[in-house]
Amino acid sequence: MFKFSGKRPANLGAKNGKLAPVVNKPNNVSSQADTNDRAHYVAPLEFAGDAAEAFQRLVKLVQAQPRARVVTQDGQYLHAEFSSALMGFVDDVEFLLAPDQMGIHVRSAARLGYSDLGVNPKRVESLRAQFEVNVPEQPTQRLEPVNTGGRI
Repeated sequence: MFKFSGKRPANLGAKNGKLAPVVNKPNNVSSQADTNDRAHYVAPLEFAGDAAEAFQRLVKLVQAQPRARVVTQDGQYLHAEFSSALMGFVDDVEFLLAPDQMGIHVRSAARLGYSDLGVNPKRVESLRAQFEVNVPEQPTQRLEPVNTGGRI
């Protein structure tokens, strides 16, 4: 197997609530890109309920992905490296919890090359679908009928 991992970028991480900006190549996407930038914008992951639980669910989901390796995780930020099966190309995928927005920002970028043949946006959408499917059921509150004695 080949290994085209490249060097880990120095601009990874969250700074002032922001992930690194997108670059002018079709091999990266971000939920913090301009929403009108159809080549780079993807929606953040959304959740309901407890932010910490949602983030932990995401961490477990990423850890379960094939050829993924968690590099950094601190409860609000997650960086994972995803390697391609054949050539070993590495993509850096970052997540940043935004509890006030009930969302998790995401950035996925190839380290090498110009085009990724759509791998990064497909990965984000696949993770989104898995994240939404694995939402723990919220207990439903059962309302008991109230006897009003015939009065409304």
